[in-house]
Amino acid sequence: MKKSKFQRPTGMDDILPEDQIYYQKIYEVVSNIADFYGFLKIDTPIVEEEELFSRGVGLGTDIVKKEMYSFKTKSGDRLALRPEWTSSVMRAYIENGMHNLPQPVKLWYFGPCYRYERPQYARRRQFWQFGFEVIGEKNPIIDAQIIQIFYNILLELKLKNLTVEINSIGDNNCRPYYKKLLKKYFTKKASSLCVNCKRRLKENILRIFDCKEERCQGIKTDAPQILDYLCEDCRKHLKSVLEFLDEVEIPYNLDSCLVRGLDYYTRTVFEIFSVNKKETDTDKDKKENNKKDNKNNNNEKEDFKKDDKEENLKSLALVGGGRYDKLSKMLGGKDTPACGGAAGVERIIDLMKIEKVKVLQEKKIEVFLAQLGDLAKKKSLKILEDFRKAKIRVGEVFGRDSLRSQLNRADRLGVKYALILGQKEALEGVIIVRNMEDGTQETVKIDKVVSEVKKRLRVNRG
Repeated sequence: MKKSKFQRPTGMDDILPEDQIYYQKIYEVVSNIADFYGFLKIDTPIVEEEELFSRGVGLGTDIVKKEMYSFKTKSGDRLALRPEWTSSVMRAYIENGMHNLPQPVKLWYFGPCYRYERPQYARRRQFWQFGFEVIGEKNPIIDAQIIQIFYNILLELKLKNLTVEINSIGDNNCRPYYKKLLKKYFTKKASSLCVNCKRRLKENILRIFDCKEERCQGIKTDAPQILDYLCEDCRKHLKSVLEFLDEVEIPYNLDSCLVRGLDYYTRTVFEIFSVNKKETDTDKDKKENNKKDNKNNNNEKEDFKKDDKEENLKSLALVGGGRYDKLSKMLGGKDTPACGGAAGVERIIDLMKIEKVKVLQEKKIEVFLAQLGDLAKKKSLKILEDFRKAKIRVGEVFGRDSLRSQLNRADRLGVKYALILGQKEALEGVIIVRNMEDGTQETVKIDKVVSEVKKRLRVNRG
């Protein structure tokens, strides 16, 4: 019977060596900025109780209704692969008694999430996020600092045309009245709404603003605006956040339709894009509908055409977040103010590639160690370790016995020097240092080879 050919799961990518440099670069930038701002790293399990997300993210959200990878264990527990980090981080904060630590607690993370959505360009079923959460502080300066941190990370990654979309969705004082106004407005328009928005009208009316259907765009635009109905405290909070952003010269647009798709947000919500001006929802829908018209409904291609990539990325947020002062209580903890956000690593990498952002490769190999015979191979392990301690990268192919094939590899690597260790040299405690550019070579003591190579490399670097 012919063995089947295994393939990666739909919507989940292999991170190949040529892409690892991007992940490493982003991790390096994020960890350095996190360290500067005093954030401590946290990792949570990839698998959590399903109810953690249904209670925190919201039963009426697409994440919980359609996109979670959930399953039942043999003992009957309902578990889910982590679709987002904030609920997991807050669970860890509560469970580990972090409220007893000096407040606020500032945490950051970097790792994979999982959502069962239709794979397409820049939307994957396994995707990586990094994020920052500040738990235990209600001052609006925290909202602005979270935005500033993400903005600075994207700048450091050489991304251009960054802009912040920001809004306030109020709190329990002003939002209930606003939702009543929306209910009245959208009920009158119900016959013109799409199927999903008719459901949202009953379950979570704010999420109508998340709708991407073209037929709903004009209805959304004419709806009552939350900014006109904020209570005094929420109005002051938003005003302070915007003043802080003005102070650090971060460009932003007030977007009264921005609500984010998760139930735990209060007051500030924001997204960051890498375009001069975010496309309107209508523009995005027209492009999306045109793509759909050219596809079979059952087709699950994971990538759009290359020509569509840049345009598609323009409509996707690189970063999203906001304030979530009620999440702790929703998850069984105490009332605890908090604010944070998360960024999509793959989306950032895609944009870095489109904008041709150069990422430095690992330190170049400048020396190659060729060895012939068993004794030479044994001594080579010690020589390699000496070079590692000296922070000089050395190439080798221990499985080859042919000197010609080893030197050919050294040529392909473009090294400046090859070290040749044969049986005779190993017995005498010496090694040959060969200049790969002019072919000259010199025999030196093995215990002096590191210092001799260092000296030659310094001369070449000038």
